[in-house]
Amino acid sequence: MTDLVIGADGLPRCAWGASTPDYAVYHDTEWGRPLCGDDALYERMTLEAFQSGLSWLTILRKRPAFRQAFDGFRIESVAAFAETDIARLLADAGIVRNRAKIEAAIANARAALDLPDGLSALLWSFAPPPRPARPTSFAEVPALTAESTAMAKALKKRGFRFVGPTTAYALMQATGMVDDHLAGCHVSAPEAT
Repeated sequence: MTDLVIGADGLPRCAWGASTPDYAVYHDTEWGRPLCGDDALYERMTLEAFQSGLSWLTILRKRPAFRQAFDGFRIESVAAFAETDIARLLADAGIVRNRAKIEAAIANARAALDLPDGLSALLWSFAPPPRPARPTSFAEVPALTAESTAMAKALKKRGFRFVGPTTAYALMQATGMVDDHLAGCHVSAPEAT
């Protein structure tokens, strides 16, 4: 399988983005596009943490249930979750029922509330400068970087959980802090000249 394929719609895209209709929509409309806002970034951080050890497709398909279960990922609301909410979430077959990840999501909401400048400002402070050229294959795309390692360290220092360097890099990719669409992908911006 090549890293860039022509989809059924005739558009070239990163191969993973053409593998299922769910991925195609996510690839074309969200992945690699800049995202700001504390609640929006909290949602992505939470979903990346739940994805750890699982397929992203599983999380993507459960996303509507996650949004309902976690009150739209409103940080203030999730930070107020109590043991009864944990029990409710553990009984919710629509989401991934993992106690450690559920407790981390709640702890992360509480940690986000304690950030003086907000979650968005903290996360975006680790965004690296744009690459001089787009990758031509996913072999050129790292699993983690110095920036994602620094982000993970800063988050852990502030009480966040399930935010290792690899998860931090996936978050950076998902929210446009880095844009790893391959050269030639229809979503990628033209190279600077």
